Amino acid sequence: MTDEEWRSRASQVIPGGMYGHMSTRALPDGYPQFFRAANGCRLTDVDGNEYIDFMCSYGPMIAGYGHPEIQAAANQQRHDYDIGNGPSKEIVLLAEALTDQVSHAEWAIFAKNGNDATTICNMIARAKSGRRKILVADGAYHGAQPWAARRTNGTPEEDYVHFPTYEFNNIASVVDAAERVRGDLAGIMVSAFKHDAGQPQALTDPEFARVVRKICDDYDAALILDDVRAGMRLSLDASWTEHGVQVDLSAWGKCIGNGEPIAAVLGSEPWREAASRTFVTGSFWYQSAPMASALVTLKVLNEANAPNYIEEVGQHFRDGLAEIAQRHGHGLSQSGPPQMPTVMFDGDTRFEKGNRFCQLALSQGVYLHPWHNMFLSLAHNESVISESLDRLDKAMGQL
Repeated sequence: MTDEEWRSRASQVIPGGMYGHMSTRALPDGYPQFFRAANGCRLTDVDGNEYIDFMCSYGPMIAGYGHPEIQAAANQQRHDYDIGNGPSKEIVLLAEALTDQVSHAEWAIFAKNGNDATTICNMIARAKSGRRKILVADGAYHGAQPWAARRTNGTPEEDYVHFPTYEFNNIASVVDAAERVRGDLAGIMVSAFKHDAGQPQALTDPEFARVVRKICDDYDAALILDDVRAGMRLSLDASWTEHGVQVDLSAWGKCIGNGEPIAAVLGSEPWREAASRTFVTGSFWYQSAPMASALVTLKVLNEANAPNYIEEVGQHFRDGLAEIAQRHGHGLSQSGPPQMPTVMFDGDTRFEKGNRFCQLALSQGVYLHPWHNMFLSLAHNESVISESLDRLDKAMGQL
């Protein structure tokens, strides 16, 4: 059956035909909805078209689809023992590995999705402080639950009462937001960098990071880092350590299991007791196969020095794309770190040019995104980047 036929069938049994970030309804025509195979950094759709993929399943595939060592570990653990009346020893081994690696962390809790992890961080911050307010950056995305995604339909405004906003990288804004809730501030949630969908990205201002740390110290509130998207791509430690800032709680997700469903909350010692008396759980949170996968994923990422490697190939991609656009007479705006680039055309506020370029890229066998940040992985080697740029040169020439 073709992609179009599967879409027709899906529309009968799935609201809107597909939901969430995997729906292609917001993307231009030509994006496949259904796929049948993946390997390395390549995807094959149900119609048999192969693409070099620059989305990596929106981030989880940090070592590449079907990485043999990681996949073998998960499959073996699934065969031996995956889920039962208690976890396997892998939960202890993984907690030890993450607390050894992430400098602020003294303990770990595991879940399934990034939104699980960010929500648990909020709960622990409130449990320790006895206060209610969590500051979040205006426009930031921390998951699909109502508190974390203000664009969610079916949510009353009252759900946001305890989540006042500030402007990311704006020191005066976060200082003012904290002052307005003085006496009721439990924590401040930050992203690794500003990566709001549909907007140019912005790296974190180190001085902003230091001010947020001081506010949390002064107010006895938790500094919470959402490292779900950026984790292990910017640093093998928590992402804000490069700014000389240690956070109190961090949320992890996409990078941990290379596609196996697992997320984590890591915390420093002062938050351990509050975490121990905060009831959080899920039917599948204790699966051993994703934990076995995560243990090998961490090993692979460390051996490859993944952030440096991915930055190098990402910069090759960014430089090549800039040269191609200039040669063909198009103004290009690239933002964010090379590991997770956002690519937009100058003045293209409605993404008309970006949509068309991405359609042409698809026709050349390269899967890009017109307004969301993209992701590179260990599978994107120099040869793959060069091949991609050759194909994108043809697409740009048709634009």
